[in-house]
Amino acid sequence: MQLSHYNSNFKKQKHPITLICDNISNAPNIGSLFRIADAFNIEEIVFYGDTIPIGKRMSKTSRSTEKYVNYRIDNDINSVINKLKTKHFIIALEITENSIELTKFKLNTNQPIVLVIGDENFGISESVLEQCDAIVHINMYGTNSSMNVVQATSIGLYEITKQLNS
Repeated sequence: MQLSHYNSNFKKQKHPITLICDNISNAPNIGSLFRIADAFNIEEIVFYGDTIPIGKRMSKTSRSTEKYVNYRIDNDINSVINKLKTKHFIIALEITENSIELTKFKLNTNQPIVLVIGDENFGISESVLEQCDAIVHINMYGTNSSMNVVQATSIGLYEITKQLNS
């Protein structure tokens, strides 16, 4: 018998992860980020950008998870990362010349985690990448060199929570 969210026996567990969104502006993506943040039970989502469409278009995708997930909108991503850096380990999910393949990355810290994800078209800004403790990427095996930000975030959160729980 297939289980639903009413009769599944998943153990509730909070993960010490903050998700920072560098200019994510697509309403369905934001809604999906709320759903994945709820699924992994992370601490908070911090949105940064000029237009963060929290509203009806976003909530169609979020399925009301914005009511359960802590979130805030901030206008200075660099100061947010600076503040969090004092107690958190900052990981960027981005393909760069020096990024480490996510499956080979070993999380060797007891600090809470910040996962930074970037703009749907331009990725994470250079000023933010410079502040990160680690930069990881997801290996791509096809022709395209990127994937949807929500899918990438899902893979990143899966790998990080797997390491936190082991």
